[in-house]
Amino acid sequence: MAGAPDLLTRALSPVGRLFALGLDVLRLTVKPPLQVREYIEQTWFVTKVSALPTALFTIPFGATIALLLAELTRQFGAQSQTGAGSVLAIVQQAAPIVTALLISGAGGSAVCADLGARTIREEIAAMEVLGISPVQRLVVPRVWAMATTALVLNGLATVVGVGGGYFFNVIVQGGTPGAYIAAFSSIAQVSDIVVSEVKAFLFGFTAGVVAAYRGLNPPPGPKGVGDAVNQAVVISFVLVFLINLVLTALYLELVPPKGS
Repeated sequence: MAGAPDLLTRALSPVGRLFALGLDVLRLTVKPPLQVREYIEQTWFVTKVSALPTALFTIPFGATIALLLAELTRQFGAQSQTGAGSVLAIVQQAAPIVTALLISGAGGSAVCADLGARTIREEIAAMEVLGISPVQRLVVPRVWAMATTALVLNGLATVVGVGGGYFFNVIVQGGTPGAYIAAFSSIAQVSDIVVSEVKAFLFGFTAGVVAAYRGLNPPPGPKGVGDAVNQAVVISFVLVFLINLVLTALYLELVPPKGS
């Protein structure tokens, strides 16, 4: 039993270092010199590799939700509520999750691979010897680039997803355009958009921190960088769904439905 505390410490220490890195990112964000140029370059890079996949992935996602809800509401005789259910599902759940998955899979993997390659080439160690903070110089602009890009891509995913759901419900299944839009307008709130953007921002920030942490702490060798990239993507996916569960539960508890 004496080894149990040591085992628990070894298991939880990476979690503590991950949270510490997140706090360092927040602390060093406003500390001069600000890495504005690096932030702009990384924002453009993450947007370039994530925008098109996000849009393409959201179309079938929104269509699937619309088709499923249309069939369910038809069975219950509530076809007029298809628009409300599908659009709210896309805005609150599908769009931020799709954004997070693409940000983590495309942008996060690239960030992790870049930092991992720098680490095994001992560039990170050389920066520390020169008195340059790798977190401030490399991690902070990349994390904020992923977080802010997630905000924009979430809006893109919302528009594309709603458009795809509308097309499949109205054109493919013969739904009524007016009923689809009116049902959504009757129960939608501004807070639905707000919580969607908050989720996207937190998902992007979390994916950035995880990617940076694994990139700065890869197993030895080039193979270790590949393993670190895989681990970063998997960990990001798990954290995204956990955060989404907590935020959704809090939102449904704190924000009353429209008209209640």
